[in-house]
Amino acid sequence: MSFNNLPIRYKLIIHFLLISILPSIGLGFLIHWTVDRVLDRQVTNNTLQLIGKVNESLETYVENLQNMTFLIAFNPDVQRFLEPGGKPVPAPETVQEEDHYDIRKFLQGFTTLHSEVAGIMIVNSDGEYISNEMYARTPSDLRSESWYQEAVRNKGIFKIVGHPRSRSVTNHVHYKNSEVVSAVRAILDPDTQQVKGVVLIDLKLRVIAETAQDVRLGKTGYLTVIDSSGELIYAPPDPYIDHIPLEWLSQDGSGTYSHQADGRKLQFIYRVSPFTNWTTVGVFSTEDSISEMREIRFYVVSFVFVVCLLGMTASFYLAHSISRPIGQLMSFMQKAQSGDLTIRYWGDRSDEVGLLGRRFNEMLLQINRLLSLTERQERQKREAELSSLQAHIKPHFLYNTLDTIHWMARRKGAVDIAEMAESLSKLFRIGLSKGNVIIPLSDEIEHIRSYLQIQHVRYQNKLDYELKVDPAVQGLNVLKLILQPIVENAIYHGIKERRGPGWIEIEAYEQGGDLVIIIRDSGKGMTPQKLSGLRQALEQVAGSDEEPGAGSASGGNWVKPSAGEAASTAGETKGYGILNVQARLRLTFGPKYGLSLDSVLGEGTTVTIIHPLLRDHDIPNGVDR
Repeated sequence: MSFNNLPIRYKLIIHFLLISILPSIGLGFLIHWTVDRVLDRQVTNNTLQLIGKVNESLETYVENLQNMTFLIAFNPDVQRFLEPGGKPVPAPETVQEEDHYDIRKFLQGFTTLHSEVAGIMIVNSDGEYISNEMYARTPSDLRSESWYQEAVRNKGIFKIVGHPRSRSVTNHVHYKNSEVVSAVRAILDPDTQQVKGVVLIDLKLRVIAETAQDVRLGKTGYLTVIDSSGELIYAPPDPYIDHIPLEWLSQDGSGTYSHQADGRKLQFIYRVSPFTNWTTVGVFSTEDSISEMREIRFYVVSFVFVVCLLGMTASFYLAHSISRPIGQLMSFMQKAQSGDLTIRYWGDRSDEVGLLGRRFNEMLLQINRLLSLTERQERQKREAELSSLQAHIKPHFLYNTLDTIHWMARRKGAVDIAEMAESLSKLFRIGLSKGNVIIPLSDEIEHIRSYLQIQHVRYQNKLDYELKVDPAVQGLNVLKLILQPIVENAIYHGIKERRGPGWIEIEAYEQGGDLVIIIRDSGKGMTPQKLSGLRQALEQVAGSDEEPGAGSASGGNWVKPSAGEAASTAGETKGYGILNVQARLRLTFGPKYGLSLDSVLGEGTTVTIIHPLLRDHDIPNGVDR
């Protein structure tokens, strides 16, 4: 079933649901997708910021250790101890209080001021050492220790070696290897760059734990620290994963990735400290963020459900409130269609339906009036047809009478009377033209020829005429009765008022895609003032809303003048026939066509008609042929 064929109630419900429910569902998915992405970015950014703060704290501790190594290296007592042949230090149980008392006191100041330092040991190039908190458990040469060799290889550069491993150095407090992190630095001779000794400092892991364990990632997330070799520096108790391979970490210095471990999907966010070369990794379960997303999803789904419920309720209500009055109006129309024109819409609604109902009532009233008018017009039409049938006899009677006069005059030898009767018969026949507005140019020329013949007989030798029609334009069509009013003006207002005989010349030819008809006379002519007034009237009649009136019996040479025309012609009737032709040409074919007028007082007047080239297929719509 086509959607267009559905009842309007269902269409409204569907449209309302589409514009309320679908956007709500789409908005819900968009919010869920956007919040998910935003939360991921925020968690990543916040975690990276926290890791950055932890790295800054760790870098501060390590930087303090580095500064301690510099201070120790520049101490004069330490410098004397590091010189070759420096006095050896016996075992702690045999050490005398006075042996290197100043150096031990100096080192004790560092451990007192910096509680994170577990111990400091200085070893010279002869393998002898000095320390307050640390001692060698075996008499083996400390120079063979891995941490000592690492310091030598770094040639004076501070180095963190990580948790102690298999070394013979221990602390009076007996820290476990996992509880401290060692840092070393070789002290070089500034002239020979030879290693004079090594400074070993143990950093308590407690300060790293205190820094990292205060940071919580979600509900169960934590921070862990690994060194450049992948060794675990710090991890909280019961971590999600015991070892983080270095291949999981990119070379960009920071990033994030996911990994499956022990059936749990973990999220890792890390950042490398360029100073310590340690990597701080944030580890948390994706279930933490999923639980938060579940909460957001619950609110989004609840919102969409409420919107859909309200949308459906509003859809049904609006559809019912709109379709119900339309259905009532439709039932009224069906009754009116069945023939009951007394039905009326009753309602006080002010919306479009109420307006439509009132227009429906007005339509029924108008239909009733039109039915009554149609019945009355049918009666009048039948009466008019009867009258027309009776009146149709009159033109035929006139034609037959003129033909009878024509033949009777020829039998009596009155040729001039016969010709005049024949011309008058043609004049009437062509003038009527069966009611056509557009007639052949040849008929119009024949019509004006008959008119001139009648006038020639009337004025004897006073009037002469000549017709020059180009054979190329003989087959064209023209507007009926455009020549007779102009010729009539030429005779009565031109030739008749001059002394002696006069002539009229009519010429027709094609020029520039138009039909040009020129009427010249040798009449009295016009003064410049009258010529200007008539030209102005010709221009004004084209823009006038007045319709040209019917002329006299000889062709309709009068048109109701406009205000401007009346002013220019000063009440005269000389130009009415010309204005009538101008109005009919402009109204039929447009402002491009019409009359132009030239006249010289005492010499005559020339009227030029510009008419479109009308062949049988070019006659404008709405104009009778």
